[in-house]
Amino acid sequence: MSWTLPNALHNHHVMSTAWYAPTGLSPFPPSRPELEDEEDEEGITSSMQYLVSLVDDLVSQGVPEKRIVLGGFSQGHAMALFTGLTSSKYSGRLGGLVGLSGYLPLIERIPKLREAAGLPEKVDDDVQVFITRGTRDMLVPKRYLTLCSNSLLDCGVKQEHLTVREYEGMGHIMGGAELRDLCTWLERVVPPLQ
Repeated sequence: MSWTLPNALHNHHVMSTAWYAPTGLSPFPPSRPELEDEEDEEGITSSMQYLVSLVDDLVSQGVPEKRIVLGGFSQGHAMALFTGLTSSKYSGRLGGLVGLSGYLPLIERIPKLREAAGLPEKVDDDVQVFITRGTRDMLVPKRYLTLCSNSLLDCGVKQEHLTVREYEGMGHIMGGAELRDLCTWLERVVPPLQ
């Protein structure tokens, strides 16, 4: 087994490493759509292309697509799920997607982005998905976990292939129980080669 754990590239909008310019995530839906923060679609798309190039490298080294799990924490969560749902090259073809303490960006645009990428309306594969958050996460409110899981199901991820966990007392961090659950999930999704 090998791991590729990339950091986000330098983002000149935030003067730091970031997959895209961050969005304010409100615990309550805005009273009017125009009050919703605008998302950095250009940055998200650019980061997706970078992630696709990393997957391309793994595939060119002989790693089967079904043995690749794309995952991340916070913005990495967002990018893993976004790439897994909208990449014309890898949507529905990877072994799994992991999102820890994040959300799904451009959630309302996913169907149109899938259509623009020439993808079917629904993910037409048995992709496994593992998403989590902590009950004390002050950066990503609980409603985003619900929105994310509902959107994944709407995109065709099968209920039996979607693992959603919430960890009591955990903030915007990776916790021990979460990592144990993730390891158990990974052993099932990408079992050791015989």
